[in-house]
Formats: sequence, structure tokens, C-alpha cells
Amino acid sequence: MQEQQLDRLISKIARGDNDALEELYEKTKRGVFAFLYSYLDNREDSEDAMQTVYLRIKMHAVSYREGSNARAWMLQIAKNIALNELKCRERRADADLSSMPARDERSELGITELMKKVLTDEERRIVTLHVLWGYRHREIADMLGCPVGTVTAKYNRSVHKLKRSLKETGI
Repeated sequence: MQEQQLDRLISKIARGDNDALEELYEKTKRGVFAFLYSYLDNREDSEDAMQTVYLRIKMHAVSYREGSNARAWMLQIAKNIALNELKCRERRADADLSSMPARDERSELGITELMKKVLTDEERRIVTLHVLWGYRHREIADMLGCPVGTVTAKYNRSVHKLKRSLKETGI
């Protein structure tokens, strides 16, 4: 989805247009989910966080500056929600160590699970931002606060790791 379309939808949402929120959700839900999953590593928590993301978008659309980077704005909201969830998990784990969820040990892994298994957190974020969200390496470097060459190298290394793992697992 192009930035102008995102801007237009967020402006409509700021004016109370729920149809625009629904359209924004339909057009961005896969990318937002993948981004959240890269932090939370849990489908249910990612789905819950996704609902919170779109509620926050609706509540804070009036504060969005039209013409700025709408994707980055949305992903910052998603990142904040994911980090808050991770902090809550830590507190719950500290309070009760038995509350840690068991890891899913299925033999057949989807690409998201494979990425989680093979790539580091930072590599997954770079791949997600580039492939699902269409960000250029320079934009990702700005978001992550690292050199463009580092992002490019990590992206290429990640793709290589995924290809090798896909061949090994036969997916």
C-alpha cells in the first residue's frame, strides 16, 4: 500500500470514519501481524496485540502528521505495544515461573516459525520490514539506528540462512 493511501486512510480515521479503519486493517494486517510476531513469538499474543494496535491507531489518528511516514508511525505503535507485552511477560514470569508457555515442537514449521528458529531477532525484523512492508535498506537502517551496509549484509545473510534451512527441512 502506498504512503499516500495510508495518509488518506489515517486522515479519514481521524475524522471518525470506521470504514477507513476497516480498510486500513485489511490492507496492513499481515505486515503488522508479522512484525508483532517477530517480537512476541506467540500467535495468540500477536493477535491480541494487533487488536490493540488498531485501537491505538483509531484513538491517536488525530495526532498523526499527514505526509510523514505512515508505515513507520504504525510500526512504532506496534513496537511499543509488543515491548509493553514483553515487559508484562517478564513481570508475570518473575511472579510465577510456572506461567512460561511451552514451546510448540511441531515438526512442520511455517515460514514465520522457521524465521524465528533460524534468524536472530534483528535479522527477522530486517526481513519483515523489507519483504512484508517494502522498506528500503536505507529506511530500515534509519529505523534501527545502524549503517545501511550492516542492514544489507544482515538481510543477505538472513536470506541465505533461510534458503539453506528450507532446503534442509524440505519446506
